[in-house]
Amino acid sequence: MEKEAAKRRVEQLHALINKYNYEYHTLDDPSVPDSEYDKLMKELIALEEEHPDLKMPDSPSQRVGGAVLDAFQKVLHKTPMLSLGNAFNEEDLRDFDRRVRQAVGDVEYNVEFKIDGLAVSLRYENGVFVRGATRGDGTTGEDITENLKTIRNIPLRMKRDFSIEVRGEAFMPKRSFELLNQARLERDEEPFANPRNAAAGSLRQLDPKIAAKRNLDIFVYSIAELDEMGVETQSQGLDFLDELGFKTNHERKKCSTIEEVIEIVEELKTKRADLPYEIDGIVIKVNSLDQQEELGFTAKSPRWAIAYKFPAEEVVTTLLDIELSVGRTGAVTPTAILEPVKVAGTTVQRASLHNEDLIKEKDIRLLDKVVVKKAGDIIPEVVNVLVEQRTGEEKEFNMPKECPECGSELVRIEGEVALRCINPECPAQIREGLIHFVSRNAMNIDGLGERVITQLFHEDLVHNVADLYKLTREQLINLERMGEKSTDNLLKSIEKSKENSLERLLFGLGIRFIGAKAAKTLALHFETLDKLKKATKEELIEVDEIGDKMADALVTYFEKEEILKLLDELEELGVNTVYKGPKKAAAEASDSYFAGKTIVLTGKLSEMSRNDAKAEIEALGGKITGSVSKKTDLVIAGEAAGSKLAKAEELNIEVWDEARLISELKK
Repeated sequence: MEKEAAKRRVEQLHALINKYNYEYHTLDDPSVPDSEYDKLMKELIALEEEHPDLKMPDSPSQRVGGAVLDAFQKVLHKTPMLSLGNAFNEEDLRDFDRRVRQAVGDVEYNVEFKIDGLAVSLRYENGVFVRGATRGDGTTGEDITENLKTIRNIPLRMKRDFSIEVRGEAFMPKRSFELLNQARLERDEEPFANPRNAAAGSLRQLDPKIAAKRNLDIFVYSIAELDEMGVETQSQGLDFLDELGFKTNHERKKCSTIEEVIEIVEELKTKRADLPYEIDGIVIKVNSLDQQEELGFTAKSPRWAIAYKFPAEEVVTTLLDIELSVGRTGAVTPTAILEPVKVAGTTVQRASLHNEDLIKEKDIRLLDKVVVKKAGDIIPEVVNVLVEQRTGEEKEFNMPKECPECGSELVRIEGEVALRCINPECPAQIREGLIHFVSRNAMNIDGLGERVITQLFHEDLVHNVADLYKLTREQLINLERMGEKSTDNLLKSIEKSKENSLERLLFGLGIRFIGAKAAKTLALHFETLDKLKKATKEELIEVDEIGDKMADALVTYFEKEEILKLLDELEELGVNTVYKGPKKAAAEASDSYFAGKTIVLTGKLSEMSRNDAKAEIEALGGKITGSVSKKTDLVIAGEAAGSKLAKAEELNIEVWDEARLISELKK
């Protein structure tokens, strides 16, 4: 096609595809079938490939994902993106109203859903989307423009040629979340804990094509400088955003009294479970922009808005059965099997009962009506029993005296609440031990998830961790859902794991009381497995953070003949038994950026493991802790960083991505 004709056709396709996008994703009222849309998009991409100079930044074709990024660039917000103060009950809302009215007199409020996602800013120049960023610390965020372009509800060109900055909440719909986790489980990948983490992880991918596959969505809730647009209230601002082609949430109400606000909050709460997206509260904003300006801000949040946070949702269901599972340490854990029920947006069928003492304390019986909630809106738990609803058909539950897997006698070790199977040949413990050995923080063998390990175990192909290094292509390719490519990749991953540093092997062996941190400490101190095997209890407790229990467990472990034989076999198979981590000189560490700083690692790192990152930072004088507090100096956030990242943003703590960490470590 000639250049001029191609240009005209590209412009026509832009207009048509943008129109159909808006109808489908924003109005939910498509005027053409998907096949017609796909046909036009295919034609546009072909024309842009034929005439590369016709591919514009606001082309609909950009939504499929651009080039892979090396790192996220920092973005300074023109207007700070502050977090909101919280209210947890009616009294908190009345206190907020009292403060507002004392400052500005009579007010009108705008009440909106608090979408559970990731706050983002969208910058438009002359109507064209030019940059998108995360909130970050409120002042500085990360440039995630290419990922945000994949969200079809974000117009790449507005309906008017303004230069503005728009704020919104990017999120993952419940259905998209379910499909994503289903696909991850099929690939033996760890599922995301909740839609918010999934959305945050998707938008912080360096490869935009990953975000493009995740079916993300967005609700826009404000313009950074609404008064410059000739708008006088928050509600008018939302209407104005609708006119510009953005998707706003229409579940919003105006109220003139706090009593009305409380009524609306109660009304909106009832809709939560039926929504196609997650909400974690209701936002109440002073509607007048002049009054907002008069009220101003604290250091962390606006005085003119507050977020009413929902209490953990509780529902009633029937406890059908109690299932027992045996972990790698032999601990027997009871799990409640429930009549399926929706809690906080997802269907729950199982809830942990932790141990025998909890069952007795709550007097939990089979067929009881129980109250279930998700702790932190994530982990299902049985809150209590509705004793008054018992019919007489309920049955008391007694923990067995024998292991449900191997029939060995269960014991309760003094000072512990768990019943344990102490048979080292227990099939469940062996299988769980294998799963632990290949896990991310241990030997990190990609492709050897729980499903594959279970298959290998049931097919009698593995009996201990050494057997994993004896697997052949012929054995693996005959397993269910193991094709040639996945088999070859798995064998490469097994071979690669032989090169791991000693601390990964130590943690993977599952020695009682020896977690990842202790394994790293021991590997760094003794340097070789041979030296560690020969260490006495006295030598062990001289090592920082290694106490009596750990030392006794290590001595007992290395006294066993079958363990020594297993370790010799691993060495013969080529598994490294030497510490290979960083051992920086003290002088070098003292000059490091990390020296003396308290640092938290959160989320999934893609270029290096959390343990390796921790080792590098500690070698340079940094201290790694597990929780974010006012004493934290830095948070390093990987993919799917959750509550720790949110806490860091709330406390205005500096946050780095993985690329920034790697850059600093290379100095």
